[in-house]
Amino acid sequence: MAKLVFGMNQSLDGYVDHTAFAPSPTLFRHFIEEAREQTGSIYGSRLYEIMRYWDDEHPEWGADEHAFAVAWRRQPKWVASQSLQSVGPNAALLGDDLEAAIRALKAEHEGEVEVAGPHLAKSLGDLGLIDEYRIYLHPVVLGRGTPYFAGPRPALRFVASERICEDVIRLTYVPA
Repeated sequence: MAKLVFGMNQSLDGYVDHTAFAPSPTLFRHFIEEAREQTGSIYGSRLYEIMRYWDDEHPEWGADEHAFAVAWRRQPKWVASQSLQSVGPNAALLGDDLEAAIRALKAEHEGEVEVAGPHLAKSLGDLGLIDEYRIYLHPVVLGRGTPYFAGPRPALRFVASERICEDVIRLTYVPA
């Protein structure tokens, strides 16, 4: 059975914003390895559209960007959307019954499946479907933005911490 993991970069004050701070080269290489090992990813429409950036080649990319793009393109992507009519390569739209679709996905696959985005994570967490939360804590204060937890924080139990690079630690929690 697959394990659903919600993990994102987060500021000290609890916000996620890919435009406000970026991963260091060391952290980016960590994300490349994670993408290589993941069974797939589940997206909402907004974050999926942002991530479609990796479907196209860009001449300014270095070796790490190419490596991430290869890993991202390889894995299947499932998109929970009521607005999108179609999705790109190696991606599929989930049906109207999100809970049934995710339960089937978990039953049919092994390994880790990334849950991408706070709003989708809240919906899946409310259904009891998130197995692990990973907070990549950065030493920045944003004072605004999208919170890591899109609603009240679920009951969680701390299970691990790991220093990923000079200034980022990963905190791992599971539902309590």
